[in-house]
Amino acid sequence: MTEITEQEPGELSLAAEFPPATRQQWQRLVAKVLGRPGDPGDAPERELATVTADGIEIDPLYVADDDHIDLGFPGQSPFVRGRTVAGHRTGWDVRQRYEHPDPAVAREQIMEDLDGGVSSLWLGLDEGQIPVGALPEVLAEVYFDLAPVVLDAGGQFAAAAEAFIETTAGRGAAPGTLSGNLGADPLGVLARTGTEASLEAAAALAARCLAQLPGMQAIVVDALPYHEAGGTDAQELGCALAAATEYLRAMRAAGMSGPAAAGQLEFRYAATADQFATIAKLRAARWGWTRVVQQCGFGASGQPQHVVTSWPMLTRRDPWNNILRTTIACFAAAIGGADAVTVTPFDAAIGQPDRLGRRVARNIHALLAEESNVARVIDPAGGSWYVDNLTEQLALRSWACFQDIERHGGLHAALASGYVEGELAASRQARRGALARRQQAVTGVSEFPLVGETLLSRPPQQRPVPDGGLTRIRWAQWHEEFRDRADAYARATGSPPAATLVLLDSSRATSAQAGRVTALLAPAGIATVTAPMEGADGSARAAAVVVCGGPEADQDAVRAAVDHARAHGASVAVGADEVLTDDLDVLAFGGRILAALEVA
Repeated sequence: MTEITEQEPGELSLAAEFPPATRQQWQRLVAKVLGRPGDPGDAPERELATVTADGIEIDPLYVADDDHIDLGFPGQSPFVRGRTVAGHRTGWDVRQRYEHPDPAVAREQIMEDLDGGVSSLWLGLDEGQIPVGALPEVLAEVYFDLAPVVLDAGGQFAAAAEAFIETTAGRGAAPGTLSGNLGADPLGVLARTGTEASLEAAAALAARCLAQLPGMQAIVVDALPYHEAGGTDAQELGCALAAATEYLRAMRAAGMSGPAAAGQLEFRYAATADQFATIAKLRAARWGWTRVVQQCGFGASGQPQHVVTSWPMLTRRDPWNNILRTTIACFAAAIGGADAVTVTPFDAAIGQPDRLGRRVARNIHALLAEESNVARVIDPAGGSWYVDNLTEQLALRSWACFQDIERHGGLHAALASGYVEGELAASRQARRGALARRQQAVTGVSEFPLVGETLLSRPPQQRPVPDGGLTRIRWAQWHEEFRDRADAYARATGSPPAATLVLLDSSRATSAQAGRVTALLAPAGIATVTAPMEGADGSARAAAVVVCGGPEADQDAVRAAVDHARAHGASVAVGADEVLTDDLDVLAFGGRILAALEVA
């Protein structure tokens, strides 16, 4: 029998019987897998690295002997690891948005959600949303000392703030018990709508909060317009720093001290299903803000963060996947140290969310906080060499973006001149290109589409689409536009648009090739019918023909089949090689097929 001896906890070594592995040993294994046996050469793992939209290279491996930055401790400068010493061990602020234009419906939704775990209210008060004059009715049953209120009234922020203050006074609420944010964001208004709003009015509102409403903040630094226009994480953070700096200048010009001005700002960011990018973004945001206030001579200051699950990542098609996306995004926001989180209902991209959508949205918070215990640990990502490195790289790139905007005269000038729109347009086009070439995926839309699905129906949003401002996108919209066209065609004709696949032979390889073509066309709503080469006379009269053969197919036979199809009236006739190239633009290809099939 083996004798078991006790060890001190500090002496326990689980891998003591194994020799230590070295990076060189791992590199030799990588080289072998990559087909480069023998000397691994100069870092063969470079071939396994990936690059983000911001140009940050993600290594395949991070180890203890890499260079690491000192991120400090939670609640201490530079606040990368959290704004407070204690973190959010009791959970984060569950903040949901309300904008139904019927005050009675909005009031009912608020009370139902407060009973279901929501802890603060985000009110949309612009045109097509809750009327500003309806605030007394909408908030009639809300206890202001228990539920913070955040306003979002666009260019009407001054009137909305006045209406809210009058409403609370009418209810007898002491000014010192109020908390939340009055929602002034004139630069955000300019970004969303192209309409000017007064920086001076926002600064005056901040001074009023400081003097009369000590628990309230006045200004939101909303970075969502830049994210929703297709911006990268670094661009989103850079624009936020530029907006905050401009607000600081306005408040300082109004006579406020630096620390008091900084204390009037709350920052709003997007969280996506890319959990590591979201975690790093929130950490980098706090690092950047700390650097700004220190450069201004205000001393260290933590950044209050309100995080909203991303609008661009939502889909109208197969929307149940949005529940998974928003769950991951909420998880990432919590791990990243967000103070308040809003989960967008899974059906929001379709229209006004229904009761189920809002219930699932608020229960995502409860599941993560109460069942997954996400909030139990302060800075759970701390010590991850990958996250720390990504945080540092993203912080540096966002700072460079901020400096570029400052060189263009600040955010207001950069928006007015079109500089910001130009930068975001380039990122937006890069995103579209990555989706078109299948380098990125939207599950249920660009990949694994739910063929023949019945779309959910929701009442349309009544919020008007602004005439100006930055473009607002969803990543699935380009594929969904094709699906919408195909569905309209099917309703009009009784069958979906279909391309004909001409099979060169009956081999398994040819059948596999046909299956790949079918998968490529399905996201555009295009069905396929197959025909053997021997019976191609009838199929060749189809408007769109794709010739399919295995890897060893005779290319002369492929070209002959293509020529035959074109001779018999096919406006699009292609060989399998064109369809299955790795860099194929599937959006352009799907558009060609739809045009050939005369799908309007």
